[in-house]
Amino acid sequence: MSSAEPTEQTGPARRPHTDRGRAPAPAPMPGLAESARLLADSTTTSTALVADALARIESAQPTLNAFRHLRAEAALAEAAEADRRLAAGERLPLLGVPVAVKDDTDVAGLPTHFGCDGERPPATTDSEAVRRLRAAGAVIVGKTNSCELGQWPFTEGPAFGATRNPWNTAHTPGGSSGGSAAAVAAGLVPAALGSDGAGSVRIPAAWTHLVGIKPQRGRVSVHPHHDAFQGLTVNGPLARTVADAALLLDAAAGAHPGTSTARPPSAPPTPPAGTRAASVSPSPGGPAHPHRRRPRPRGAPGRRRARRDPGPARPPRRGGPPRYGLIGLAFVPRATAGIAEFAARHPEPALLDPRTRSALRTGTRLGGRVVRAARAREVRQHHRIGALFDGYDVLLTPTTAAPPPRIGTFDQLSAWRTDVTMAAACPYAWPWNVLGWPGVNVPAGFTRSGLPVGAQLLGPSRSEERLIALAAQLEDDLRWYDHRPPSP
Repeated sequence: MSSAEPTEQTGPARRPHTDRGRAPAPAPMPGLAESARLLADSTTTSTALVADALARIESAQPTLNAFRHLRAEAALAEAAEADRRLAAGERLPLLGVPVAVKDDTDVAGLPTHFGCDGERPPATTDSEAVRRLRAAGAVIVGKTNSCELGQWPFTEGPAFGATRNPWNTAHTPGGSSGGSAAAVAAGLVPAALGSDGAGSVRIPAAWTHLVGIKPQRGRVSVHPHHDAFQGLTVNGPLARTVADAALLLDAAAGAHPGTSTARPPSAPPTPPAGTRAASVSPSPGGPAHPHRRRPRPRGAPGRRRARRDPGPARPPRRGGPPRYGLIGLAFVPRATAGIAEFAARHPEPALLDPRTRSALRTGTRLGGRVVRAARAREVRQHHRIGALFDGYDVLLTPTTAAPPPRIGTFDQLSAWRTDVTMAAACPYAWPWNVLGWPGVNVPAGFTRSGLPVGAQLLGPSRSEERLIALAAQLEDDLRWYDHRPPSP
């Protein structure tokens, strides 16, 4: 790759071209936990795993365009150091394992473009999540594409082109963590970190047949930011298996020094017994797309079933779907104010998408007192919506209302039409960002044309362990990791 970045060990990823033929499928890349085991057993080396990941990324970049920046030389040097540490007997959860992070996350020596056009200086220090991944031994191979400031459920823009879905390259992998999703689904890296402010981990996970975890707010530090997008956005993992996603989450979780956060979650050794699940419409949005096949995973709890006892299913004490109320009035001011805060830092605002500039104006108008009022409603929203969990442990819903759109679907749309089209396709994820509670996407089958769709497991505050364990139970039954997209 070329080396146009300020440091000699980094470089921008190349844009895709369309005249590349399909290569024979390489052997599948081992997952995160399997890679760590192979390294600990001296079955392979970090240098071999990292070199393989870099070669896969280079080969797939013209087709999938998953990466904005690579750290090829630096990553290989870190892999060689990991091999020395492994040979000396050192063991860490991810020592020598290659992973990728989304381009809203600071990695020292690389710019953080967050999907924007224009030049940005390289970050001087790692974000806290990256620092923790490195402390666990991970080798960061590069930064994956995101749409501009993470606003949309597609990963396209003039700064980098279009990131494509490995299941069908005419379609988006989703957004805003679309680069991370495409990279993991295509087997370029074992797992990747994304971020979720309105479904931006869960939506691309659903549309690329992955496990994606939106953790509890505060579980993973958003440092160097104090409160990303007014508390809506959290960092979370994308992986092919529940165990890999939980492993990456454990490695990244924790507070920046001087702050506090909840205890990191780990998947329990056995799934929860007799979990009560409600399967209901999770938002005021419309019905799911008619071409969705199997809107929930086979083997998943049925509508208001998965009981703790073999008797009849009991209705929730307060009945019906979650009582969302006017939750959108709490989301819009926080989301647009967050966009305004990030957009205001851009050195060349004229390069921003017109839709971003529109959101900036809205966020500026709604900032201050309106945002404070929106955030003050959260306690009442917890009580009202949380009443569902008086009768049930988990909420099972579709992750999206439609399969992944075609590349270019949102081109040339106004800000209003983009929002309307986006809300119709993805109405189900964002309420849990307002609440700050955890959710897990699991693969839920394919449309008639072979496009992946997902289901999300949603829980109350600090319920990651329950959700992860239930996802593991579903995975044992469905073995979704056996299905892979064609070679890019």
